[in-house]
Amino acid sequence: MNIKLRKCENMKSYTKILEFNTKNKIEFIRITEMVEEAIKESKIKEGLVLVNPMHITAAVIVNDNESGLINDFKRVLEKLVPYNDKYEHNTYEDNAAAHIWRQLMSHQVVMAITNGKLHLGPWEQIFYAEFDGQRRKKVLIKIIGE
Repeated sequence: MNIKLRKCENMKSYTKILEFNTKNKIEFIRITEMVEEAIKESKIKEGLVLVNPMHITAAVIVNDNESGLINDFKRVLEKLVPYNDKYEHNTYEDNAAAHIWRQLMSHQVVMAITNGKLHLGPWEQIFYAEFDGQRRKKVLIKIIGE
């Protein structure tokens, strides 16, 4: 095993907040370019980017940008955790399923930055997944590196 340790004397950080108000209660928005733009703005060449939805009824995922797959996600989530079922949480609001969907999908993602660019695998794209939309929501992009 070959391990190189480097002292990071020029560690920087950069923060950007994206804001969304989705048209639908459930919606997947591809945000790859927005994350790439934040990386470019940060001027960080090597590091990590955290993408966090900042809401307990939303998720950030990495997957293929294919509409059939997005529809499959929605169909499977609805089958596993029906949106309009009876939940104890729904005595306060009607979004218990959205909380559970978020836990099933993913809370946040951390991706690599290499040579100043988002280091994605083949077909990988970043999505903001909204499960209780039609109101203002935020996504945190936090970049650290040098």
